[in-house]
Amino acid sequence: MGLLERLRKEWFILGIVLVIAVARLEPAVGVKGGPLKPEITITYIAVSAIFFNSGLSLKTEELTSALMHVKLHLFVQIFTLVFFPTAIWLFLQLLSITPINEWLLKGLQTVGCMPPPVSSAVILTKAVGGNEAAAIFNSAFGSFLGIVITPLLLLLFLGSSSSVPFTSIFSQLFMTVVVPLIIGQIVRRYIKDWLERKKPPFGAISSCVLLMIIYTTFCDTFANPNIDLDKFSLIIIVLIIFSIQMSFMFLTFLFSTRVVKSQSITAIPHPLKKMDLHRCH
Repeated sequence: MGLLERLRKEWFILGIVLVIAVARLEPAVGVKGGPLKPEITITYIAVSAIFFNSGLSLKTEELTSALMHVKLHLFVQIFTLVFFPTAIWLFLQLLSITPINEWLLKGLQTVGCMPPPVSSAVILTKAVGGNEAAAIFNSAFGSFLGIVITPLLLLLFLGSSSSVPFTSIFSQLFMTVVVPLIIGQIVRRYIKDWLERKKPPFGAISSCVLLMIIYTTFCDTFANPNIDLDKFSLIIIVLIIFSIQMSFMFLTFLFSTRVVKSQSITAIPHPLKKMDLHRCH
């Protein structure tokens, strides 16, 4: 594989590095209240565009069949909202005796208590050829659950409490996730033949939108004058996050492959059962 072809294949990773570098050079462009107005263009328009795009690209049968995967949904939500934050808390008890910045550790716990990401989970699942319909359901359902569960987790693990605007968060999720998805499905019915004939690059479009989200997020980070962290703690936290991601990805891979293998084995009829069936006939 040539260098140019390799770069073309990994364009999204390169795009992430590029938008972070641009955000570092001129963060004022993408901050809240800046020229791009991310509080409107990202929070509402970009997220809505991602789910409208998913509504256009997915067949209705794929969405309805995804709803039937109850065991998958239970696994995702329990893993995300119970197992993961608990494991992070146990791990941070060990890290608390190290010289790593205390607020970075608290931030890591806070992130660990968050529900599944709404937009990136769907886009990255689609990018690797996963079940996009199941990712949409779990992202949306997990976000709605997180309205109640995340504050309780933060109170349990960090002892911090805050008032949560349930109505506004619920309405925002509904308007930026559910409504665009439904509209996309309705539009798909009228242009279904054109979509199947032209095959628009839905994945690339959603990935570009995600790059915009990443860009504005880092603009806010770099524009914050109150961030004063020692490089040692920051580098260690980055390595810890990477290690956690790889460890839990490997753990879920092992668990899911074992489940699939066990289901495949139980689905194969036993030779004696086959003999009994033939005798009955």
